[in-house]
Amino acid sequence: MSKAPGRIRDKWRLKEWYQVFTPSYFGELNIANIPCADPSRLLGRVVESTLYEITGDFSHQSIKLYFLVREIKGDRVETILKGHEYSADYLRSLVRRGSSRIDGIFKITTKDGYTSRVSVVAFAKSRVNISQQHAIRRMMCEVLEEKAKALTYDQLCHEMVLGSVAKAGIGSDIYNIGKRISPLRHVGVRKSKLLSQPQVPAPKVAPVAQEAQTA
Repeated sequence: MSKAPGRIRDKWRLKEWYQVFTPSYFGELNIANIPCADPSRLLGRVVESTLYEITGDFSHQSIKLYFLVREIKGDRVETILKGHEYSADYLRSLVRRGSSRIDGIFKITTKDGYTSRVSVVAFAKSRVNISQQHAIRRMMCEVLEEKAKALTYDQLCHEMVLGSVAKAGIGSDIYNIGKRISPLRHVGVRKSKLLSQPQVPAPKVAPVAQEAQTA
């Protein structure tokens, strides 16, 4: 006679819910809630969002944000910006017939030791020749290197992402200088990726506070 099936454990009952928050330079907003039985497994996880979820402006849904979990405090998950990018549809919408696109990809290190790969895109109002493209690309590099020397990673993230929609920051600075070389229609940091962080002690996971048991 076969044995009666053992009792099946409900794995969901073993899980706690953790709230994922954006870093301070994005308002410390709760952008996700994740169930997990072992909070240490959340460390290093990447949570995807959009700028729309932070600003509430529907026109910002075309900018994707990726947040890296770096610390757990009780049921609160702290993050850092891992990177961002324009959506493919938005990037295609910027293309115009009869105009040039200039791309630049640069590796920079902020003054507090964070290294990122930053991709800048510029769209001209008309065709530009090779020498003008080289001049614009060289100017992109100079602006980014100057920014990196002066800014922390938090400040750089703010200028790369929020600056692109506020008509200020890195994109605006490159636009204002670049238009002296050739008339430009759009300049922005289309993509960024955090490559390395300063060496810091391993993050700790603080236990979730439990309610005191009553007699």
